[in-house]
Amino acid sequence: MSGIYLHIPFCKQACHYCDFHFSTSLKNKEALVAAICKELVLRKEELSGVVKTIYFGGGTPSLLSEEELQQLFDTIFQHFQVVEHPEITLEANPDDLTSEKIRQLAQSPINRLSIGVQSFFESDLKLMNRAHTVSEATLCITEAQQYFENITIDLIYGIPEMTPARWLQNLEKAFQLNVPHLSCYALTVEPKTALKTFIEKGIVPPVEDEVAKLHHELLISETEKRGYVNYEFSNFGKPGYESQNNLAYWQGKPYLGVGPSAHSYSGSQRSWNVPNNTKYLKAISEGQLPLERETLSVTDRYNEYVMTRLRTQWGINLEEITARFGQTYQAYAWEQAQEHLEEGLLEKDGTSLRVSAKGKFLSDGIASDLFLVNLK
Repeated sequence: MSGIYLHIPFCKQACHYCDFHFSTSLKNKEALVAAICKELVLRKEELSGVVKTIYFGGGTPSLLSEEELQQLFDTIFQHFQVVEHPEITLEANPDDLTSEKIRQLAQSPINRLSIGVQSFFESDLKLMNRAHTVSEATLCITEAQQYFENITIDLIYGIPEMTPARWLQNLEKAFQLNVPHLSCYALTVEPKTALKTFIEKGIVPPVEDEVAKLHHELLISETEKRGYVNYEFSNFGKPGYESQNNLAYWQGKPYLGVGPSAHSYSGSQRSWNVPNNTKYLKAISEGQLPLERETLSVTDRYNEYVMTRLRTQWGINLEEITARFGQTYQAYAWEQAQEHLEEGLLEKDGTSLRVSAKGKFLSDGIASDLFLVNLK
């Protein structure tokens, strides 16, 4: 099974924390949609399996018109083999999800909405320079639920001056709205963002790891009480509502990424498109692919396996490591895991190693300790 990811690089305004590729000018939106369609055709042979998931990310895909979405769907269904009931997700901002927009989306093949709420507090939204209000977020969720059963919302924790009580209120609001899936991320300060500048100038307090860790612990305990499964570090779903797109990514399934800055993965290669709308449009118009490719070594693939799987509830499997990468890699992983097993950060279940509740917030660091830098 394979997936298609479409990067829609447009936003109404720039969020202060975001370092993704996007443009606030929409003048080339129609041309870029046409170029993405052409890239899909140019690269249709890269996906050998049937398509199980289609994901519109960005940027802000909810800025696409009904006609632009249909143009993309027509291209995909004409040139790719798609399963009968694919998971088709569209990322959307609450300010875009008017009653009319929701009805339009419900009449399209889209069957899953990912709504960028981020917080149910106006002060947080203002700090992050979000375009929507709390009332818009609440209203669009309740209206979307009349048409979409499968809805996820994004929430951000570790925001400066966000107390544990306020984070709990955010979670409680999501629970009250009966949202079946949550994606929750710690606020990170990326280079060349407005947030980093504000912190450096003392306008905004610094982001504190200990606060984020406390928020994450509350997130784990509260979602568990409500029956959510923490199937991947940042993702929490009621049974049956796990994101198939997320699962495919963390399980190392192949996917084709189209649009400026989009990444693709074949299992043995990674590629990434140029993060520049003008250069992307020019290359595609000339029938060229504006991308770079990297062939992954066995060690690269082992490291990626460790990195992605340790973030999931299933962890890494020692027998699978042997089968896929060889006995040397299995022995190395087992040796490197010993200290974390002794400290209770990892736990062993049969032939699997999983991050424990104690080690969950440290999962990326634990994974890096199991990475193999150079096999001699």
